[in-house]
Amino acid sequence: MNDLEKRLFEFAVRTIKLVRTLPQTIEYKVMCGQLVKSATSSGANYEEAQAGSSKADFNNKTRISLREMRESNYWLRLIIAVSETDLKTNEIKQLIQESLELKLILGSIVQKTRK
Repeated sequence: MNDLEKRLFEFAVRTIKLVRTLPQTIEYKVMCGQLVKSATSSGANYEEAQAGSSKADFNNKTRISLREMRESNYWLRLIIAVSETDLKTNEIKQLIQESLELKLILGSIVQKTRK
């Protein structure tokens, strides 16, 4: 497992653990459900990319991983924006920062493999 795979996996784990601590209102359930899907999908698609049958397949799966990470960043920002208390704000901000870094890494890989 390379460093990026580890970071994507850890991002998914931390996201799942965070979601377990958030309120169970209908709004949070929707946001958290979408967040878990995108956070776990990003890592899963990058894992699939590692076994891509061609450079184009690798690039396609990595682009999907990037899109899912962008979506994760959106849901995290939305959760902070609608929160009326300081629920896990520090942990969410750390996850937002990690998602930004992961987006940059994945975007760079997509750009380099597109050529």
